[in-house]
Amino acid sequence: MKAVVLAAGEGQRLRPLTFTRPKHMIQIGGKPLLEHVLVALREAGIKEVQMVVHYKAEKIKEYFRDGSNLSMKIEYLHQKEIKGTADAFSLAEDRVKDDFLAVYGDLLVTPQAIRSALSCHRKSKPAATLTTLHVEHPEHYGIIRTERGRVVEIVEKPSPEVAVGMPINAGIYVFSMKVFEAIRLTEASPRGEQEITDSIRMLIEDGEKVVAANLSVEDWLDVGKPWDLLDANTRALTKAKPKVLSLVEEGARLLGSVHVSKEARIRSGTYIEGPVYIGEGSDIGPNCYIRPCTSIGRKVRIGNGCEVKNSIIMDGVHIGHLSYVGDSIIGEKCNLGAGTISANFRFDNESVKMQVKGELVDSGRAKLGVIMGDNVKTGIGTLFMPGVKVGCNSWIGPNLVVKRDVPSDTILLLKQQIEHKGH
Repeated sequence: MKAVVLAAGEGQRLRPLTFTRPKHMIQIGGKPLLEHVLVALREAGIKEVQMVVHYKAEKIKEYFRDGSNLSMKIEYLHQKEIKGTADAFSLAEDRVKDDFLAVYGDLLVTPQAIRSALSCHRKSKPAATLTTLHVEHPEHYGIIRTERGRVVEIVEKPSPEVAVGMPINAGIYVFSMKVFEAIRLTEASPRGEQEITDSIRMLIEDGEKVVAANLSVEDWLDVGKPWDLLDANTRALTKAKPKVLSLVEEGARLLGSVHVSKEARIRSGTYIEGPVYIGEGSDIGPNCYIRPCTSIGRKVRIGNGCEVKNSIIMDGVHIGHLSYVGDSIIGEKCNLGAGTISANFRFDNESVKMQVKGELVDSGRAKLGVIMGDNVKTGIGTLFMPGVKVGCNSWIGPNLVVKRDVPSDTILLLKQQIEHKGH
């Protein structure tokens, strides 16, 4: 069986990280989110993939190429413009000759989630198989109603009262070729896109059999908002099989699950508590404290006396001595001056809120630091308040306290008033 993977969108809710890459290429646990999806497919027995791409497609193609590095075969389908999930899936009609699995490329899923969908479909032989699970806030998703094992209704954006206790649509499907007939008849939704859920509704209304496979919450995670990346990173690191492939100097200490890639260097006095991933060519220490659930990319330099906790540090970052990075995401090639601090806990003990697509959203997290785009530079002693985002290519001068989001391509400098008096 082949799989169709949707990897066309930008991921606007993940800006500024997605200004320079598609959301599917954000690295968690040492590899892109999309690679985790493909590995799950491969381990579930699927080795042929049709990848639907659009936004910054060249970055996906350059990384995965023909899929041979993953022992898979990957072909690419270009969605000329973002016209909805049904339109995206329709591109595969000439590439699949039989039932196929379809999945969104911004999910963190396990092989077991894929196997559950396939097993349910093979057993029931329906026109379509959906996957469902129960989450804490089902009103944020589409919910599924079933009767006697068959899906009878899909409700998008339900009210909290309607959604309470209901399973959600998990975004993993198995379709028969009948879905393409429904897609051709699917009209644009109010937001101007052809939705695959509308196509599935048409199958249900036509009396076709549509069933649902139930998933475990441990086998699925939707990565839609910046803090979801930290949760995904934790899951990926927890399940990884670590190796120490490079130099760990005498006096450094590694505890638990710690992966040290080739050509990396862990200097004396550094204390690392796993799960932690350290990429190729990175240089840590001396005297650093790397705390659990931290993923450090390639060619990262973390100077003397730094502490990093529960964070994603992307490739080429330089963190100057005596800095603290907590519950944060630092984009590629950022340069943090000595003593840069990311505050991650509100003084009033409230949960941290963050601007997402122009709306202030409660993350529900007690601790959340800074989300920083690529090529940001900070001066000595810069302090970021909890939940702040900094756009790409911005410069933040020394001794500044950053309380609000900073747009891309911005320079912030602190003006001092110095009064000279004689004695």
